[in-house]
Amino acid sequence: MMEAFLVPEKTVVNAKGDGPAINVSHAEGRIFLLTLAITGIIEQESLDVGIFGSTDGAIWEAKPIVTFPQKFYREEVPLLLDLTAQPEVQFIRAHWDVARWGRGTETPMFEFHVTLREIPQEILAEAATRAPTHRKSG
Repeated sequence: MMEAFLVPEKTVVNAKGDGPAINVSHAEGRIFLLTLAITGIIEQESLDVGIFGSTDGAIWEAKPIVTFPQKFYREEVPLLLDLTAQPEVQFIRAHWDVARWGRGTETPMFEFHVTLREIPQEILAEAATRAPTHRKSG
């Protein structure tokens, strides 16, 4: 089962940036649980985090595969990343943008990290068998 940091623990940022490229080609499955954990902030600022894909780890898609909702506070946010329909994606990385407004310093500051955890195939199989079937009423 694959586990990795898309943004290392205790990363402090005050400008946009990118995390390291993570090779997901050897993952048994192609479905992952991502967790954005914001551990430090200052007031009146926002954080946007998107996950981008690449076939070779050098050239990245122009649009993110998935994005976390824009965040303003300390919190943990889970997000599902399903790459089963995108077999060409061999590498992923996080990209973030930060903004600040209001009084005080104009420089934003966020301390955060993003983890990636592969969802085991047996859990996916169990979830599929337990999923309710929806019938049209007529």
